[in-house]
Amino acid sequence: MEETSSTVDDDFLLKAFFAEVSEVERDNEVLRILSCFKLNPFEYLNLPFDSSIDDVKKKYRKLSLMVHPDKCNHPQAKEAFGALAKAQQLLLDQNERDYLLSQINSAKEELRAKRKKQLKKDTASKIKSLVEEGKYDQQYEKSEEFQQELKMKVRELLTEQEWRRRKMQMRISEEEGRLKKDEEEQKEMWKRKREHEEEWEGTREKRVSSWRDFMKGGKKTKKGEIRPPKLKTEDPNKSYVQRPVKRG
Repeated sequence: MEETSSTVDDDFLLKAFFAEVSEVERDNEVLRILSCFKLNPFEYLNLPFDSSIDDVKKKYRKLSLMVHPDKCNHPQAKEAFGALAKAQQLLLDQNERDYLLSQINSAKEELRAKRKKQLKKDTASKIKSLVEEGKYDQQYEKSEEFQQELKMKVRELLTEQEWRRRKMQMRISEEEGRLKKDEEEQKEMWKRKREHEEEWEGTREKRVSSWRDFMKGGKKTKKGEIRPPKLKTEDPNKSYVQRPVKRG
């Protein structure tokens, strides 16, 4: 019950605070949101990568009040408000959050490996790092310089993953299109085959009748047809006479 009361108080204070926020500040926040890297919801909510779920909810409440279309007159306030809502949704989704954190950890490891190579060339920094047992590296990772490097590296990795995802999706779409085309061609082939069989079956009676007539009356010469003369087997005056057949 106390937690609910605390949340209500926080919302009341936030609304009271943003009631005093100038239009210029609201417009600037809209522009900031719309200029964010689209694949990183942490940037939309202007949160560090190690933010908790509660941090996400609190920051969303704060920024959504600031750019809400009913409070902000900027023509793209609605778009910014929607971007914040989507960012919060992604960060509250466990699978999406795990994916983002995995990319962030990969970015950190790459930057740490890069720094390790640099320290090998810098003897003084290397000794200081060893003496302070890692405190030197920890302090560096908290610095603005490292955070900016990390932000850009995360952008790079997320872009690469999105490019791979789109490429894979394109391949899947192409394969689906090919399979669909093969299926349609197969259907068309079977359709033609059925039509041919139906047509053949439809002329069955006619063919059977023609054969019966042929068997009854023998093969008749069509009108106007010229047939070769019958050859006599024994006619010495004809050069084309066949030789007599020997009878056994």
